Amino acid sequence: MKLTVFGATGRIGQQVVAQALAAGHQVTAVVRDPARFTVTGAGLDVLRGDPSDPESLRPAVAGRDAVLSCLGANKRADAASGIAARLTRSIVTAMDAAGTRRLLVISAGPVGPEAPDDPFLDRLTHTIVNALFKDVYDDLRQMEAELAASALDWTSVRPVRLVDKPLTSTYRKAVGATPRSARSIGRADVAQAMLSMIDDAATVKQGVCVAY
Repeated sequence: MKLTVFGATGRIGQQVVAQALAAGHQVTAVVRDPARFTVTGAGLDVLRGDPSDPESLRPAVAGRDAVLSCLGANKRADAASGIAARLTRSIVTAMDAAGTRRLLVISAGPVGPEAPDDPFLDRLTHTIVNALFKDVYDDLRQMEAELAASALDWTSVRPVRLVDKPLTSTYRKAVGATPRSARSIGRADVAQAMLSMIDDAATVKQGVCVAY
């Protein structure tokens, strides 16, 4: 497949690009600063791009089988300004203009529904995390609202607490729900899950939680 990845310099984005290349896909990585991008491989094209400018993004998304966005707030101030929603709106606009339909984005587990029958400590942690990172999750909820209002075949990938660990390929995926006691997920496994959803019709126009 021909894939475009935004946020390719991030820790999930680099995993998405590397795993996609290893699977034989043609990948266009859109980055602000190519010097910060260290992934290499056959089938890789690196483009300098500004995700806030829809017109400049059209060549990056035209003719692609799917677009994957790992963009998000790096700082609380970015989240307060609505950066994830704003940049996703830009990508949606560019894809609409180019006629590309499949979009997958990284969101977060707390944006989805609470897990049924979660243990008390998990429910308490969920409440505290939502309060501490309210700006981040409000931004992501607005991002998901932008997706829901679009005509694209979108999927919002909702990882729970992110950790760095080797790929396990052993994790849970819950479409439109949150698994019980969903506490963490490795970035490499998030990337694998995201790539696995590209052709999964059950995930279209859905939020999908991923967790160990």
